[in-house]
Amino acid sequence: MNPQTVPQTNKWLVALAVILPTFIEVMDTSVVNVSLPHIQGSLSAGVDEVTWVLTSYLVSNAIIIPITGWLSSVFGRKRYLIFSVSLFTLSSLACGAAPTLPILVVARIFQGLGGGGLQPLSQAILLEAFPVAEHGMAMAVFGMGVVFAPILGPVIGGWITDNWNWRWVFYINLPVGALAIFLAILLIHDPHYIRRARFHIDKWGLFLIAVGLGCLQIVLDKGQREDWFDSHLIVVLSLIAVISLIAFIIVELRAEHPVVNLRVFLDRTFAAGNVIMFMGFFCLFGGIVMLPLYAQTLMGYTALWAGLLLGPGGVASLVIMPIAGILMKKGVSARLLLGIGLSIMAYSLWLMSGFNLQADFFSIAWPRIVQGLGMGLFFVPLSASTYVNIPREEMGNASGIFNLLRNLGGSFGVAFSATLLVQRAQLHQTFLVENVTPFSPQLRDYVNRLLEALPGHMGAFADSSRLLAAIYREVLRQANMLAFNDIFWLFAWFTAVLVPLTFLMRPPKGDAAGRAPGGVH
Repeated sequence: MNPQTVPQTNKWLVALAVILPTFIEVMDTSVVNVSLPHIQGSLSAGVDEVTWVLTSYLVSNAIIIPITGWLSSVFGRKRYLIFSVSLFTLSSLACGAAPTLPILVVARIFQGLGGGGLQPLSQAILLEAFPVAEHGMAMAVFGMGVVFAPILGPVIGGWITDNWNWRWVFYINLPVGALAIFLAILLIHDPHYIRRARFHIDKWGLFLIAVGLGCLQIVLDKGQREDWFDSHLIVVLSLIAVISLIAFIIVELRAEHPVVNLRVFLDRTFAAGNVIMFMGFFCLFGGIVMLPLYAQTLMGYTALWAGLLLGPGGVASLVIMPIAGILMKKGVSARLLLGIGLSIMAYSLWLMSGFNLQADFFSIAWPRIVQGLGMGLFFVPLSASTYVNIPREEMGNASGIFNLLRNLGGSFGVAFSATLLVQRAQLHQTFLVENVTPFSPQLRDYVNRLLEALPGHMGAFADSSRLLAAIYREVLRQANMLAFNDIFWLFAWFTAVLVPLTFLMRPPKGDAAGRAPGGVH
């Protein structure tokens, strides 16, 4: 066996071994959301207290993702993978059995620490298990896990909570984790260069990235609830995050053995790919959060039916991702597919900007299906082409950075859309109220229709109070509808602007970086 290669194992079995735990871990970022009211009642917690079940997981997850490459080099990729899955599985058991909220939050912190490394580990292992010409197919497999899992999470979480108990949201991880540990022991092998890695601790780098990303994630998760910079807590955490992350960049660029090697950004293709990924998921997750919110608050959908609106788009992504991988294997330009994918995603968001209060289920689901098709053509070629000039020795480090920016893009997008929704709704309400006058023919027509619907035996005061309440509710609905339209329209333009950035991504350099050219052109 060539010492520079990994022992030959069936690539599809390797894919199964790493995607199983990754799928469950990514799904856990959203599966608990719908269970929060049940957890709150069961553990006698307040609304603000119970949200730490989500925040604690996201914070620990964000901290561990970028240092996964360093941890793999120190402990060995296989050993660290098995440890991560084991910690995630045991923490899931502790979450399900938690008798109090503090114990549940602590268990979620350990669950996030265990699960955070699974995304970059899986991506790095898949890129080595598949030949370079099949990296598109490898990223299709990876994308089917990380893209579909957060969409499926709320649906599964809601069904389990309604039919069993919120504790089973965590217990379902146990058999999957046990199977993943068995497959990892059997199938995963360390590359030669990882076995030779030396032990170095970049103490300041570890400290600064933990503090910076931890504070940043708390700000993004709780900013809207705390009214952003009107909150002393948010201001302090934001300052700590900014100072820590700037200091982290300075320290890492000067360190001989950095915990995160930021010099990979000197490769233009890798840098452009990370910018596109960050902004792509910024728009994707911002829109995904708005879609069920629109359906529930304005259209009267239940949580289950709102979740089902996202399902067809997820299925479309599952269908198109393998096709994108096959097209890349046959030599179709990754940049071409990426440009088409971004264009389709922008078009789908533009369709969503035309939603109204009379839309039926299919009218809402169709743009989501279009978005799912674009997502498949976006994620697969971008994930494959971003790494084309990265040496194998830096693959774990680069994968950690890439996955961190993908997750942060989603977090920023959710925070941005939630804040913009409130601001734009208030603005539209101000303009709409100006037209609510006795001289408006539209208002007179609306009032006449309402009066016809009111019972004739009620007194004038009752009629007028109900009438004013109905008018006010309609103004709020229209204002919120216009706010949703504004957000989707803005995300459409943000996505369209990314298309020219695809031309910054260079084709592979060949064997110069120790990697043969393949299906990325």
